[in-house]
Amino acid sequence: MNVPNLLSLIRLALVPIFPVVFFGNHKYSYIYALLVYALASFTDVLDGFIARRYNMVSRTGRILDPLADKLMAFTVLTCIAAARIVPFWAVIIFFCKEALMGLGALTLYQKTEDVMPSNRLGKGAGVFFFLVCCLLLIFPQMPSDWAIFAICAALALNIIAFFNYFRIFIFTSGKH
Repeated sequence: MNVPNLLSLIRLALVPIFPVVFFGNHKYSYIYALLVYALASFTDVLDGFIARRYNMVSRTGRILDPLADKLMAFTVLTCIAAARIVPFWAVIIFFCKEALMGLGALTLYQKTEDVMPSNRLGKGAGVFFFLVCCLLLIFPQMPSDWAIFAICAALALNIIAFFNYFRIFIFTSGKH
């Protein structure tokens, strides 16, 4: 097990901790949950940096890393929706997009025994989603219209990234 994969496993372990902290009966539960989310995001940046810098990119890592990212993002969004900060339909849209991404990754893995690497648009959408969720955790009482606009912008960017990955998937599938 290399260091980047260990960091991805730590991020996976943080996934169930987030809702426990988020729904904790403490005045600063959302801020503590934000810190858990920030720690998970830091491990994501660190594992990617180490993997590329020290040539530790592995097939296992290319599966574990996005899995940990997607599970954390889904958990955070679900908790935010359960707290009625954003509407639950945002979770459904995010889930459908991620389910389609997962099916595409599984199909590609069956054909090539590998998954598609992330790209700048996908990473950018992930960073924007992270920032929006942080904003919603810091300001859970923001006006509903603003919260909906923010999460819609994050979802729109994620959907644009999805269609970009889909385009790459179609191009890649035709070559195998």
